[in-house]
Amino acid sequence: MEDRKYIPFTEEMRKDYTILVPNMLPRHFKLFLRIFESYGYKMELLESSGQEVVEKGLKYVHNDTCYPAILVIGQFLDALTSGKYDPHKTALVLFQTGGGCRASNYIFLLRKALERAGYGYVPVISFSLAGLEKHPGFKLTVPLLLRLFFAIIYGDMLLTLVNQCKPYEINPGETERLADELTTLLAEKMQKEGVSFKKVKQNCKMILSRFAAIPRRQEPKVQVGVVGEIYVKYSPFGNNNLEQFLIDEGAEVTVPGLLDFFMYCVVSNMTDYELYGLHKLRYPVVKFVFRYLVKQQNAIIDLIKEDGTFKAPTPITHTMELIREQMGLGTKMGEGWLLPAEMLELNDSGVHNIVCTQPFGCLPNHICGKGMMKPLKEKHPDMNIVAIDYDAGASRVNQENRIKLMLANARARLEEQTREDGVSAAPAPEKAAAVVS
Repeated sequence: MEDRKYIPFTEEMRKDYTILVPNMLPRHFKLFLRIFESYGYKMELLESSGQEVVEKGLKYVHNDTCYPAILVIGQFLDALTSGKYDPHKTALVLFQTGGGCRASNYIFLLRKALERAGYGYVPVISFSLAGLEKHPGFKLTVPLLLRLFFAIIYGDMLLTLVNQCKPYEINPGETERLADELTTLLAEKMQKEGVSFKKVKQNCKMILSRFAAIPRRQEPKVQVGVVGEIYVKYSPFGNNNLEQFLIDEGAEVTVPGLLDFFMYCVVSNMTDYELYGLHKLRYPVVKFVFRYLVKQQNAIIDLIKEDGTFKAPTPITHTMELIREQMGLGTKMGEGWLLPAEMLELNDSGVHNIVCTQPFGCLPNHICGKGMMKPLKEKHPDMNIVAIDYDAGASRVNQENRIKLMLANARARLEEQTREDGVSAAPAPEKAAAVVS
């Protein structure tokens, strides 16, 4: 039965099929798609959202399944039934880590949903470095993977700088317009400049100078970090546009980059050998890859520090050291040790207020996220953490009110600190004060 559902994406399909991609990180994924287009793939990013999409997912996926699966499958089915695409010339792609998380079963959940909806003939591509499936028309070559790695660096830098500029911009919308312009420019540069980290560093310097030129107010704001399951952590659809909500409430947001998660997956492969003796032949290669990634990450961090305008991210090696007293690196289901490590990383960098995003059905996230809040706060009393559950039946108003209560505590701390420093804190938005009171 499963073999009948598996339809490989062939070389012939590559010529005239449109590959639909679910949206998780809008800016990163736009860069990814431009790279794939340069290799001859026709891809389109799905940006549909709303209750209709959720209901479409719930119709074909059991409601006790991971919330991200419901949203992603809902997006796919919404697109296939929209009339915008020819289902007989359409393929779908899902990104998978191949780990023990239930996300590794999304492919089978999606194929089952497609069959029930009458689209069982639509190919589903598994995008995974673990080689879960074979698709002759969808090949991941070394040059392609290097370009995708560089796109992660660019995407993370844009994510970081947008969040550091947007809350303070004098001209509303200027930060987002620049980010959109640079996304297009960087995609074009990657097509023309080839695979060169030297060029990446030059482009990163250019990005820093462009964002530094944005006129910004100088005022203290509440610093809020966002951690959690990878989909609801990054996807505006998955977290009810959390970043924009926090900015509207007068906060500056910090979201750890995608590169950290990618490196966490590499570390998990290394740990398999170091703890259990698995993948002995693969270990030297994986260790080399990790050292390469660390070197490039440190080079970008040094660029940001040398520029001096913006706060640089934390190196993954330091993040790993922060968590060692609390949890072993063998904890690698879902976000595993990375989730509490990012909480410690944020606190260590001065961001004491943290929103932990938790999707329904993600057991590893609840254990390593919400389950670690108490021991982390006992050791670091200055941490102000709130866990927010996201699922199809959750009330958005309740989610936002819980965040506003966390922000009220954060503002009280900021007011106290700024009084001691003799600086006026930015006033809280009137609408937020009305709800909190």
